[in-house]
Amino acid sequence: MNKPFSPLDAAPEELAQAPDAAALAWLSALERRNLIAGALVEAPAGMEVTEPAQMTPLGQAAASGPQEVDAAVTAAAQAQPGWAAMPARARGKLVAEAGRRLSVQAEPIARLLARETGKALRTECRGELAVAADLLEFYGGLGSELKGETIPFDPKTLSVTTLEPLGVVAAILPWNVPLVLMMLKIAPALVAGNTVVVKAAEEAPFATLAAAAILDQVLPDGVVNVVVGDGLECGAPLTNHPKVAKITFTGSEEVGETVYGAGADRIIPVSLELGGKSPMIVCADADLEKTVTGAIAGMRFTRQGQSCTAASRIYVHRTLYDAFLAALSAKLETLVIGDPLDEATDVGTIVSATQKATVDRYVRLAEATPGATVLRIGKLPETGVAPDLFMQPTLLLGLPEDSPCVQEEIFGPVCVIQAWDDYEAVIEAANATRYGLAATIWTRDIGLALDASRRVNAGYVQVNQNLTIQPNLSYGGFGRSGLGKEASLEAMVAHFTRNKTIVLAGM
Repeated sequence: MNKPFSPLDAAPEELAQAPDAAALAWLSALERRNLIAGALVEAPAGMEVTEPAQMTPLGQAAASGPQEVDAAVTAAAQAQPGWAAMPARARGKLVAEAGRRLSVQAEPIARLLARETGKALRTECRGELAVAADLLEFYGGLGSELKGETIPFDPKTLSVTTLEPLGVVAAILPWNVPLVLMMLKIAPALVAGNTVVVKAAEEAPFATLAAAAILDQVLPDGVVNVVVGDGLECGAPLTNHPKVAKITFTGSEEVGETVYGAGADRIIPVSLELGGKSPMIVCADADLEKTVTGAIAGMRFTRQGQSCTAASRIYVHRTLYDAFLAALSAKLETLVIGDPLDEATDVGTIVSATQKATVDRYVRLAEATPGATVLRIGKLPETGVAPDLFMQPTLLLGLPEDSPCVQEEIFGPVCVIQAWDDYEAVIEAANATRYGLAATIWTRDIGLALDASRRVNAGYVQVNQNLTIQPNLSYGGFGRSGLGKEASLEAMVAHFTRNKTIVLAGM
């Protein structure tokens, strides 16, 4: 090209012809930057982001501290009254337009996401961009649904309720599916009239910033702000900032407890999406081929198992166990593990050395357990990538129910498989966890499916399928899996508005 490549100004045909150039242009524009008050502002300090598939530096992200956080929250607070005064449908139209613009930019941002997270471009990152854009358009159409009620209190008065925005929303993101989780938080918050400050994950901040920059193209300055930094220097000042009126967080239990405490200190609402150890119950009459396909999708093997909803405990009826294990192993063997940017790749890398060490520790624990078997399935890549963070899909067999591998979230491509005979016992085992995020039931018996769906302690239960988060399906867990729901109209009203009662009487 004869001119400098500007990813925001590029025409769709330019993006289609040069997606890698656009991805690198995004990276160059976003290094060591925060998005504050409508501008990409350089931070005084930076931190290195590693490309996990190559184990080389990808770029420098901002290392934000209290000063940058305060600037972002102040910008959001200043923008909020004007944004809230705009009609809700008008806000929604702008948010939906941002979704359409994100769709145009999807390929380069997906490539950037693949490089920073290690997730495969074809099987994971393109789909994530599509869902993120869809969420913006979905919530953009719900502005008209922010309705109050009339109350039959007294014929001589007009008694109504109205829904008002909360103010500044702090949205804290993880690294596994940052764009989808960002839109689940900020799209409903924005349509409801709030402004937002997003804390991007320090392991994978660039695609988040790029998506926010596209939103910023169509929204007033300060309505969307993004800061990048670690939990101590950036996350804590954000959750404790006196102008933040609501916190929404997705991440670990440990950090979730801290975030919840920060909200409790100021008595502001907090929603949390934390861990999961989701059971998959396979009954004797289940369709074997469909169930095996569902297990691979449900365990999120193409995301390296890095998912809160991963079906990481699979209970298979003993009459189907051997056939299921053989079919699952055969199908896993066909998955291509390799360079996330290669179109042939199904499975990329673990996101970081820290996360890989955590996953390895659980596998070693299983290997040391008497009577247990560890199956590593698939071929690791030999050329074109650094081998450090690649990992085969791993099945753990013969573990007792009290094993940490059965009870704790591993967050890697590691799945526990157990045989069962007794229906009551398998329901008890499925519920024998502190989590309650998701579950699936696999059977042809509609009565059994309904009974199991009712009795399994999980907030998101599916039968004969294992879909990821879908717009318009309320999503959220019980117990240590968190507080609140996402992805629906009800979530927008419950988490991003407050209800005011107004009673008008004549003189």
